Amino acid sequence: MDYQVLLGVALSSVGGFSTSIGALFVILSKAPSLKVLGLLQGFAAGLMLSISFFDLTHNALNSLGFLRGNLWFFAGVIFFAVVAKFIPEPTPAPPISNDKSTKKSGNEGNKGIMKRRRRQVLLSGVITAIGISLHNFPEGMAVYLGSMKGVRVGLNLALAIALHNIPEGVAVALPVYFATESKWEAFKLASLSGFAEPLGVIIVACLFPTSLNPEILEGILGSVGGVMAFLTLHEMIPLAFEYAGQKQSVKAVFCGMAFMSASLYFLRMSLPEDM
Repeated sequence: MDYQVLLGVALSSVGGFSTSIGALFVILSKAPSLKVLGLLQGFAAGLMLSISFFDLTHNALNSLGFLRGNLWFFAGVIFFAVVAKFIPEPTPAPPISNDKSTKKSGNEGNKGIMKRRRRQVLLSGVITAIGISLHNFPEGMAVYLGSMKGVRVGLNLALAIALHNIPEGVAVALPVYFATESKWEAFKLASLSGFAEPLGVIIVACLFPTSLNPEILEGILGSVGGVMAFLTLHEMIPLAFEYAGQKQSVKAVFCGMAFMSASLYFLRMSLPEDM
């Protein structure tokens, strides 16, 4: 690798490793209750929806036009809908009963319920990690392209990305920590989701040095936006409703959307005008 690629990898790693910082906030605190978990799932869903609609899909519509941008978006929706149909999905666990007549058999039943809930939450955490990894991939490419214009531009962009990657690390680590009760597993998965940024640099620099078609890239990212929107509405928001209630979860979703929208705004402000 030449100097430019190494610089891009180094700068993108700054943003990628910040997901580990978000994971540290989770593993250094006590395990959350189901209600807190539901609220944070709602917040994470808001992050995902903002990334999907206000970033990836928005860019695809601007670059490709309304019709083609929507075709790419719904191609992602349909693709993941088909995939989800063949993926075994944990069934929602019924609420734990407090009836005295069921206390004798309740302990064993409650253990089974919690086991199903943990499995369900773990699936949500893995899905979040995949979605955030797909989002981080083009961020790594953006850092690389910015660093080609100068170290200052690349560094400013990497720092801006790092700030808005911290809550993404929380969104990944929290459900994994709750489901596995393993601090290492939560930290590992959150950190791996951040490695997509330097990976994006390496792939663009090595596999597509000059022939990467910008329109195809925008279309693929628009499809990624469709995938993220589907998995958020299909998996994350129902889970938040179940654990934290509909009203509180909706508030958490909009808080997550507002936070990520503000983060994306400041990120765009740090980009050079011709990127």
